[in-house]
Amino acid sequence: MLRLLSVLSTRPSWTNRELAERLEVTERTVRRDVARLRELGYGIESDAGPWGGYRLAAGTAMPPLSLDDDEALAVAVALREVALKGTLGSDQAALSALFKLQRLLPRRVADRLGRFADAFVHTPQGTPDPVSSGVLLELASACRYQERLRLAYRDRNDRQSTREVEPYRLVRTSNRWYLVALSAGEWRTFRADRVIEAHRTGSPARIADPPDAARMVADMLTSHYPVYATIYLPMSMGQAQQLIPPGSGVHEAESNGTRVTLGGTDIDALATRLLELATPLTVLAPDELRSALRERLQAQLAALTG
Repeated sequence: MLRLLSVLSTRPSWTNRELAERLEVTERTVRRDVARLRELGYGIESDAGPWGGYRLAAGTAMPPLSLDDDEALAVAVALREVALKGTLGSDQAALSALFKLQRLLPRRVADRLGRFADAFVHTPQGTPDPVSSGVLLELASACRYQERLRLAYRDRNDRQSTREVEPYRLVRTSNRWYLVALSAGEWRTFRADRVIEAHRTGSPARIADPPDAARMVADMLTSHYPVYATIYLPMSMGQAQQLIPPGSGVHEAESNGTRVTLGGTDIDALATRLLELATPLTVLAPDELRSALRERLQAQLAALTG
């Protein structure tokens, strides 16, 4: 009956014969299962006559989703790609859903997914340290369900320690994942690729007055540059964050646009970065950057005009 409901949901109408052939049962079995589903409260409408058929009534409540092997594999691959590409921002929902699905996949489908993952290579995004998918899924699930985590963590000096944290959000920058969590009463950021192991303790995380996780990561990443630029982009906050990811700059909404602060190693590097954006912008500070951009653009114009 679950298969019958799943098939009925794939197109507006099916004849009795088509359903029988698709499900590899007799037409009598189809009629019997339709009757049972109606008794259970599912709205299945039918038309009499040789050209009549069955269809689900509008608004019919469906049972727990039933997927065949190919559908389950397709959903798992799609969720994995959404998470890796940062399509949904922090992507806890995609990672949590993938975590659930992987635990439910039959062995034959899980093996196919594993072979697919082994054969699929992502070009590097600027980080030499990949994140364990198991660790990432555990972090995402803990954030989503607000459970305390026990982390085995390696710091920037390669020292290992074990600590309990109260996870809040996973933040994806252009090349890394960061966990924003309460640790010993203070808000901290942890690089996911430095997490050796992560285990949920079963205790609830007690989150009060949480920070803006994306802003916190952006502030952390842009706080160590010798030079900073402040620019104005005539676009919405969402468009500006697509152009300059939250982990690469600090964004502030303004009337009809967005103010962005970003750091660089020197004025020349910042000028190159802004030119690569290939979009209209206004340099608010510093004056040296404005002069450097003007000189670059004049030189390019002179080269084009001969």
